[in-house]
Amino acid sequence: MSTIPELTKHGRELMHKAVESTKREFTSIRSGKASTSLLDIVRVEAYGGQVPLNQVAMINAPEPRLLTVQPFDKSLSGAIEKAIRESDLGLNPATQGNLIRVPLPALSEERRRDLVKVVHKLGEAARRKGDPEVDRRAHQADRWADSFQGSGDPGSLTG
Repeated sequence: MSTIPELTKHGRELMHKAVESTKREFTSIRSGKASTSLLDIVRVEAYGGQVPLNQVAMINAPEPRLLTVQPFDKSLSGAIEKAIRESDLGLNPATQGNLIRVPLPALSEERRRDLVKVVHKLGEAARRKGDPEVDRRAHQADRWADSFQGSGDPGSLTG
């Protein structure tokens, strides 16, 4: 049986982990300013596996709207450029010798609205982290939605 101080300590640890995780997720959101953490989610096909970009290249932000990526191994330039282009970040890198330039386009009104939706979704997910009751209800709702989908029943939710 746990005591109140033990439960409090455990709760604080869970909350701290949730806050740190949320901070990492928010840094990967592309706003109008260049940030090296923007490319943290990019993985490069190198050395027989998927490797984080920051382990195969040096990333800098020399200007507010530009990131530069300098591979440690020049033979990985093509793979790095491909990984950045194929990521969901909507970036278009250009190689110039040993340096890969990643310009950040200006945000359109539509992209800003999309970012607001993504941030709200991340915030809601962070709020629910570690709450077993909320996770259980969400899982149950997903199961119900899956069971109705494609059932062909005229009374189902999908029509």
